[in-house]
Amino acid sequence: MSLPVLRVCLTAEYGRRSVLRDVCFDLCAGDALGMVGSSGAGKTTLVMALLGLLAWRGGKASGEVLIHGRNLLSMTEREVRRLRGKFISLIPQSPMTALNPAVTLRAHFEAAWRAHESQGREALASRMKEVLEEVQLPTGDEGFLRRKPGQISVGQAQRVLIALALLHRPSILIADEPTSALDPVTQAEIVKLLQQLTRRHGVALLYISHDLVSVLQLCDRLAVLHAGTIAECVTVAQIEQARHPATLALFGSLPVPVRVLLAHAASRELATEDRCDEDLVCL
Repeated sequence: MSLPVLRVCLTAEYGRRSVLRDVCFDLCAGDALGMVGSSGAGKTTLVMALLGLLAWRGGKASGEVLIHGRNLLSMTEREVRRLRGKFISLIPQSPMTALNPAVTLRAHFEAAWRAHESQGREALASRMKEVLEEVQLPTGDEGFLRRKPGQISVGQAQRVLIALALLHRPSILIADEPTSALDPVTQAEIVKLLQQLTRRHGVALLYISHDLVSVLQLCDRLAVLHAGTIAECVTVAQIEQARHPATLALFGSLPVPVRVLLAHAASRELATEDRCDEDLVCL
């Protein structure tokens, strides 16, 4: 059995207010863990803690966030910056606010590249071509990279964020509600893209979403964050065996029984595999 690339067991608070309590989970290469929970459950705090950014929001995290065996919570800010974006990357929600509207798409890639690489423009151009191809964005159109975020569609902007997150070949991806600002068709495309990228590169994925259908389609396991702790963690294959009231309340809010969603997710998976060649990203 492979060793975890990410091992988490942390507590977080803002002043005297506890937000997360002993939130513990592991991720190995190729794993996809879906993290769901109601508003206020602590999902955003968890993301900030995993990236070493909680102090910037006035919070404090304790415990362990082990990235390849190194505890991020015991590092200096300079040491964390060497990991953030290179070994652990974030795909944020709301792409039109996550990207800087005042600069070109190329400038976003150049800034991200300089954060961790000393190689020059040729190396960046080669890597940009690779990641843009993977996320199905134009690679031969120089005009595309000269555009600013407001000049592309929301779906394209989300793909740009995924390409930026993949730029340095991280071993861990955190996708924070990456489909919340998208229409249903584009949501399905982004979920399928993340699924294929995870399988192809063996990236460990923490997928945070309110969309249980996408979680069932994309993830191996489901963790329910409730009142600052993981109430229950089950494999997707055994999800109907879940028993915690928070999980059952989540299922009860769905318009159809969870077994119907499982069947729907499985049928979408089979249909997509029938249409797609193994070496292509099908969007």
